[in-house]
Amino acid sequence: MATYPTTGSSQTYADRASTNVSGSTGSSIEVSRYSDLNLQMIPHPQKKDIIPLNGDLAVKNAVRNLLLTNFYERPFNSALGSNLRSLLFEPADTITKLALENGVKAVLENHEPRIDNINVIVNSYQNDAEYRITVVFSIKATDQVADVEINLRRLR
Repeated sequence: MATYPTTGSSQTYADRASTNVSGSTGSSIEVSRYSDLNLQMIPHPQKKDIIPLNGDLAVKNAVRNLLLTNFYERPFNSALGSNLRSLLFEPADTITKLALENGVKAVLENHEPRIDNINVIVNSYQNDAEYRITVVFSIKATDQVADVEINLRRLR
């Protein structure tokens, strides 16, 4: 799912929200916020509309979506995604863990320009039938460190 910085006059007040972040010199600068669709489809209690994700949550959601997308799942963009599920039935060894790390880093470096300093930690659990992938990164706009954790598990 593509997310873009929100700018322009045709957007609502919530879309144009911005935050002040103090830089290293002590002066405050305005950082435009990002918005993304919440795929959990949680409706607003009064408006009955889907609540969008803003700011850092939108970036974390985009990272999660990229990691959970397989090749050929996106129409007209077959190379988008990390294809992590294809490595689940490979032998659970160091080579597979390195392939998972390299796949995650490659997709994030190529398709997510809003993040930097990507660190990937892969752990295996339950007799090597499950991988826990933790991605730690910094968001360029705010210099804030965030992390996303994904569990990949074999069902058979």
